[in-house]
Amino acid sequence: MNSSQMMALMPMLMLSLTAVALMIQASIKRDQAVAWWITGVGFLLALWGAGYAREFAQPVTLLLVVDDWGLFFITLILVASLVTLILSKDTFSPEGERKEEYYLLLVLSVLGAVILIQSSHMASLLLGMELMGVALYGMIAFPEKGELPLEAAIKYLVLSACASAMLLFGFALIYAATGDLSYAGMGAKAAAAYSREPVVLMAGSAMILAGLGFKLSVVPFHMWTPDVYQGAPTPVTGFLATVSKGAVFVALVRFYLEGQLYQYNSLLMALSVVAIASMLVGNWLALRQENIKRLLAYSSIAHFGYLLIVLIALAAAQNPGATALIGQAITFYLAAYIVTTLAAFTVLANLAGEDDSKSMLSAFEGLFWRNPLQASVLTVAMLSFAGIPLTAGFIGKFYLITLSIQSGLWVMLTALVLGSAIAIYYYLRIIFAMSKTSATKLKAQSAATVGSQDIVAALLLLLVLALGSWPQPFIEFAGAL
Repeated sequence: MNSSQMMALMPMLMLSLTAVALMIQASIKRDQAVAWWITGVGFLLALWGAGYAREFAQPVTLLLVVDDWGLFFITLILVASLVTLILSKDTFSPEGERKEEYYLLLVLSVLGAVILIQSSHMASLLLGMELMGVALYGMIAFPEKGELPLEAAIKYLVLSACASAMLLFGFALIYAATGDLSYAGMGAKAAAAYSREPVVLMAGSAMILAGLGFKLSVVPFHMWTPDVYQGAPTPVTGFLATVSKGAVFVALVRFYLEGQLYQYNSLLMALSVVAIASMLVGNWLALRQENIKRLLAYSSIAHFGYLLIVLIALAAAQNPGATALIGQAITFYLAAYIVTTLAAFTVLANLAGEDDSKSMLSAFEGLFWRNPLQASVLTVAMLSFAGIPLTAGFIGKFYLITLSIQSGLWVMLTALVLGSAIAIYYYLRIIFAMSKTSATKLKAQSAATVGSQDIVAALLLLLVLALGSWPQPFIEFAGAL
């Protein structure tokens, strides 16, 4: 590896050095404030490294590829990780002597996500996924009090282990069919391998997609999602919904494109069934939820069902313009989803904390009159999830509708419209609850001070509105990646 390749890996190096610094700090003097600052500085240095690495974009060995598209998503997940760090400051203050380890787990999980985004080989894919996942088990179970975090961590651990086993067996079948484990090498040899051993190749690809589908919690691999979302600490839930799922979806897109999986009708049919089921089942189950964290869990299932439309549309892309539109759709929708989800969980962390009863819909009644800022942020987040104009979610869904029409995916478009129509109801339920004027909810309160979480919430509110009302600069940026 030469110096240019080392520079290309600057975000990864900065995060690795941060993890080493946290371990050294914990061995010398345990202090949560110091660990928090080291983590924050490390994330800022990694953000600088993501910008610096653009000058050295290139493949780095067979395992990793550094390009502008991947560096953009690395920047996005680092911003999401900074938000998680800010939300975690108050959440884990009373955790006794076991508080510094949380920040080390957070850094290691982000490092795994970065590896996952830049992976171009099955080995780096598994390395990144396991590094991110193993750290997440500890983050989910971190609170000392309560049974829900431990239960959520065990469920995620057991089911994630099954997903990893499927991935490994899928890798073995792919290697048996093609003799290659790199995405590009597999794609180049897949056509010949398919003519010789179609069942082996299809079975391997299906098992890999199933393993990745578990991480994305699409139907029918969604069973863990509501329980883990509810049981995990709120900042960790937000991290899981944004950084973890975003990194896995980027890895899936790379594998799908470089492996040329869009050539195989059987896989496209399977993806279509999963996408339709996720859109309809996710939204339908969200209708029955009274806990907002569980509601957002089912909502996320539907949103990644929407995103699968982009991969299916790739098979029908007949010209470079359509291919460029697909790239923009993935970039814009995923960015809009991450920003909107961060806004929603920032409000939940600020208002509900780790009290599960405060995450119930009834606890948010009258919020507009008690805390107008937080209510406004949550309102805009719900409207963005629903795809209402002037929010980021509207532009994202507009991309999906356009792609569905251009590709002739009428069944997918019907499922998208039906799912979105169902979703509007439960998103508006939250807004309606916040606008209630129950006398018991409108007790006079002393003027609250503006904290860091309020500032973060306001910035995310502006970002969601900016992406929805003035999307052209970001669209041009996404098109140039």
